[in-house]
Amino acid sequence: MSIRKGNGREEKEARTGDEVGRGRIVQPPTKGSRVEVQAVLTGANVTPLGKRRAGPTITFTKEDCKRQDTGSDEPMVISVTAKQFKIERVLIDQRSSANILYWEAVQKLGIKNLTRCKGVLYGFAGELVPILGTVEIDTTFGDKNGAKTIPVTYTVVNSEASYNIIMGRPALNRLEAVVYTYHLCMKFPVGQTVVTIWADIPAARKCYEDSLRIELGVREDKVNVLDIDLDPRYFSEEKRPYPVGDLKKVQIGNSADRETHIGTTLNEKEEKLLVSTLQKNADVFAWTAKDMPGLDPRFMCHELSIKPGSKPIVQKKRKQGEEKRAAIKEEVEKLLAAGFVREVQYPTWLANMVMVKKANGRWRMCTDYTDLNKACPKDPYPLPSIDRLVDEVSGQALLSFMDAYSGYNQIRMHPDDEEKTAFITEAGAFCYKVMPFGLKNAGATYQ
Repeated sequence: MSIRKGNGREEKEARTGDEVGRGRIVQPPTKGSRVEVQAVLTGANVTPLGKRRAGPTITFTKEDCKRQDTGSDEPMVISVTAKQFKIERVLIDQRSSANILYWEAVQKLGIKNLTRCKGVLYGFAGELVPILGTVEIDTTFGDKNGAKTIPVTYTVVNSEASYNIIMGRPALNRLEAVVYTYHLCMKFPVGQTVVTIWADIPAARKCYEDSLRIELGVREDKVNVLDIDLDPRYFSEEKRPYPVGDLKKVQIGNSADRETHIGTTLNEKEEKLLVSTLQKNADVFAWTAKDMPGLDPRFMCHELSIKPGSKPIVQKKRKQGEEKRAAIKEEVEKLLAAGFVREVQYPTWLANMVMVKKANGRWRMCTDYTDLNKACPKDPYPLPSIDRLVDEVSGQALLSFMDAYSGYNQIRMHPDDEEKTAFITEAGAFCYKVMPFGLKNAGATYQ
């Protein structure tokens, strides 16, 4: 969230998450509450229906079009001014029946007193979001080239969002605004002139990326996150802890390039014993995806426990840009070469791919298993406690740690459940032969 004070010299930054959906209002079933809540929420936003006045004609021409040929449809995201703050990340939503102001923005604006209002809003997925109250704020649309200030009644909710405000029909009607999403601009009359506001395309894209990041990090039914690179640290820009002291290379495989690092603080006897142990067990190390034969499925495999009566869901294929399509093709080819996926026809369950750009500029391929996860009950298998693990090694001279990269991919999917993990790409539909990330009970199986 970006809120700038006055001339923009003072800037405050914060983060928000997934949007509350259309502002459909639901009240507790008490007598007269519906009338009371509707009156509070619409208050200053009611569009006057008195004597009509002749105003300027609003038209759109090719010169108004600022959209870029990116193959994607950006939302209408603008900036407004309220409480002497410039508020960015304001979504113009003609389908919302309420003007939504998020709690984090309320705190940044220094608003203390809210008008009490009982009720809830429906979110995108049908979830109920409690209303904290309402507040009326004089809000300015436009800039030095033309502006209009109107009183807007905002419905305040405490929900994670990638926007600060969702401006719904009540405010747009009072502003007399005409929105043209193809040109990514909106116009409204000010006296006998017409003011034009264009969408902030970079901000709109950033909001979309943030909403994906929040969805990946917060939602229980998260998508499958897969990095096919065997050692993701090679491409990572994040700071990681390093061993105390210097390191030196030792060869543990048959060829000179199959080596690892050990600490130089070991004495001669300890070093000789460690190197000998590593060389004797060189077969447990994987240098490529083909070096991971995986666990015997007769010993362990991941089986989906789908609730009886659950209806299979085939997600509608989402459009991807050229860059994303190329990244998906590359990742799928790697998965096929490693034997992790196979092509499938006529799947009953089908998920979409979601591409997320990492900090290092590479793409991360994710699978949206939201629908499949909803059909599977949660396995309450307890994960190990780090305190218990530390207590168990108390008094020992040495403690060894081993990173199991692509550990999930070494566990096979049950043959009957492979096709339920199917995902759609431009090249066709594929399913996992190994356990992918993102399935609800994959962590319990891995432990």
